[in-house]
Amino acid sequence: MGDLIRKPFGDHGKIHEITPVNAGWRYVGFSLYRLRAGESPAEATGAMEAVLMMVEGKATFTAGGKDWGELGERMNVFEKTPPHCLYVPNGAQWEATATTDCTLAVCLAPGKGGHAARRIGPDGISLAQRGEGSNARYINNIAMEPEDYCDSLLVTEVFTPAGHWSSYPSHRHDEDDFPRITYLEETYYHRLNPPQGFGIQRVYTEDGTLDETMSVKNHDVVLVPRGHHPCGAVHGYEMYYLNVMAGPRRAWRFQADPDHQWLMNR
Repeated sequence: MGDLIRKPFGDHGKIHEITPVNAGWRYVGFSLYRLRAGESPAEATGAMEAVLMMVEGKATFTAGGKDWGELGERMNVFEKTPPHCLYVPNGAQWEATATTDCTLAVCLAPGKGGHAARRIGPDGISLAQRGEGSNARYINNIAMEPEDYCDSLLVTEVFTPAGHWSSYPSHRHDEDDFPRITYLEETYYHRLNPPQGFGIQRVYTEDGTLDETMSVKNHDVVLVPRGHHPCGAVHGYEMYYLNVMAGPRRAWRFQADPDHQWLMNR
């Protein structure tokens, strides 16, 4: 299963394009643009809804026949300030024009026409701590429950200090048995600070039929089709990741690895 980690195509332009077809699943898509000032990508959403997220830098947007002006504030993702995002429904067009060098994430999942285009953040997004000790990490929830921003998408970003663990204790969301657990495919877009660093991500099932441990570097994307998926930031390097999740139900319910359940309240 070496295709769980996707390396960027390059360092400029559209450097990731993950679709349900090339990922071998049904719901999640993810693209990433690294743009120079003045460059203008444009896409039609088709059957997918999108959350366009300014990872860093600034750009102006038109979407759904409306001019949304300039979005973006943080110039480096590790400033940790709330991101500027734009929701675009299925069956719409969007265009961005970079006003500075910028990184634009395009988070995708099936749309149902249930929501109109709208801004998401920075108002209403605040950095929150999850976990304690070396399991502490800091989260900006962008389009998560209970907010009803999207038809299918769940989107969040996480900052993991150097030497800490994240998405841990190990948990999975790979069965459609609500409210016990939900089926959600997931992508992790990783950044490291300083950028020459690396982190570790493991994707595994309890029966061992899937068990991959990967070294993740700056701008890598990891696919999580099933199983548990903890990750760690090595000493000296802070880790960021952007999560995109989607499945048949827009709800995040998970089960811990029984071996590590005892850690859930620590």
